[in-house]
Amino acid sequence: MTPENTTARHAVATRPARRIEHFVADVSETPLQVTDRVKDEAAPLSLWGEAWKNLRKQPLFLISAFLILVVVAVSLFPGLFSPIDPTSEACQLANSDGGPAAGHPLGFTQQGCDVYARVIFGTRSSVTVGLFTTLGVLLFGCILGAVAGYYGGWIDSVLARINDIFFALPLILGAIVLMQLPMFRTNRTVWTLVLILVVFGWPQIARITRGAVIEVRNADFVTAARSLGVSKFGALMRHVLPNSLAPIIVVATISLGTFIVAESTLSFLGIGLPPSVMSWGNDIQAAQSSLRSNPMPLLYPAIALSITVLSFIMLGDALRDALDPKARKR
Repeated sequence: MTPENTTARHAVATRPARRIEHFVADVSETPLQVTDRVKDEAAPLSLWGEAWKNLRKQPLFLISAFLILVVVAVSLFPGLFSPIDPTSEACQLANSDGGPAAGHPLGFTQQGCDVYARVIFGTRSSVTVGLFTTLGVLLFGCILGAVAGYYGGWIDSVLARINDIFFALPLILGAIVLMQLPMFRTNRTVWTLVLILVVFGWPQIARITRGAVIEVRNADFVTAARSLGVSKFGALMRHVLPNSLAPIIVVATISLGTFIVAESTLSFLGIGLPPSVMSWGNDIQAAQSSLRSNPMPLLYPAIALSITVLSFIMLGDALRDALDPKARKR
């Protein structure tokens, strides 16, 4: 025996034995039950689990989510971000159009108000209008879109024509017309503005929901549920809608930024929130008279508005890429 053979035999003899895991089935289980259990244990991630896994790797999602968390925190707890409370401290005309000073990093408005404090405290109104308008649009639009898409027939035809009528009306123009009515003109509150924006903002969500429901309603799992005795309404709520949420969430996220812009636009035009309510739109409207001499009071709320809206748009794009399997393959 050569030294090489001796060395090889010694290496084989001293190599640790590899342990192979064996699957042991319970004696009480049938072969079909064992197969089902193995499949369940090795089941792939769900759509939402896989989407979250992909989202955590996207810088676009991480940046937008961080910015949105900051905006939400500012809107909930503005006092933590500004030592000055503009709701209790009056503006001083002596500081009119003043530049940055100690404790006032962004200077003063023409009325002598602290710009930084107004931007911070104005976040709440703008975000509140955008958030609750989106919730109202989701509730109303999803109901109409789901009913039209799932039941079809004359119900779909009637709801589709109603959707077309409202879809043809521009959001801002429709809101301007309604805000001129006496019942709204004398009651300009956050909730009035939310109601008006919901009236003209639901058609897009309804269309997206209808299309998603039509795509899912004839799937095999829905047919199986119906064959097992599940009612149409039960199949819609338990099987169709949960599997139609992906495009709805994407559009709703982007729409939230759109509604924040709508509030600022209406307030800038003087028909949105009253001047006594702090919002980015009111700040921009009040600063336009001194734009040439002191553009900073207009610039900072405009920057805050742009960053917030851009964050929601980026978040919507990231969600669309994560929830669309075709986009992930490209």
